[in-house]
Amino acid sequence: MKKTFKLDHPRIKVARVVDSVRHDIRKFLKRERKKPLPSGAKYWGFDCKIGQSEETAVEIPLSSLTNNIDDLVENNIMTIYVEITAKAIEAGENPPEQEG
Repeated sequence: MKKTFKLDHPRIKVARVVDSVRHDIRKFLKRERKKPLPSGAKYWGFDCKIGQSEETAVEIPLSSLTNNIDDLVENNIMTIYVEITAKAIEAGENPPEQEG
């Protein structure tokens, strides 16, 4: 999923638009997790990037995606670029370590 969301709308408040962005992301993740795993894979992992545009997007862990959306909204950024790529995690691989 590579998508740019515009948060300014003439009638809908920013908080409602942010909720719809989160809903779209959750819907995408649910759809990807339902796909059958390739042989030898244990579960689906996701690579995430977020930023104001595709050029300024930074890689982040999936668990901090909504927090980063909130940070961008607090800084009055009205355009959010989100890129999520699904990848199959093999049974022998270790999960990526969480920062923080």
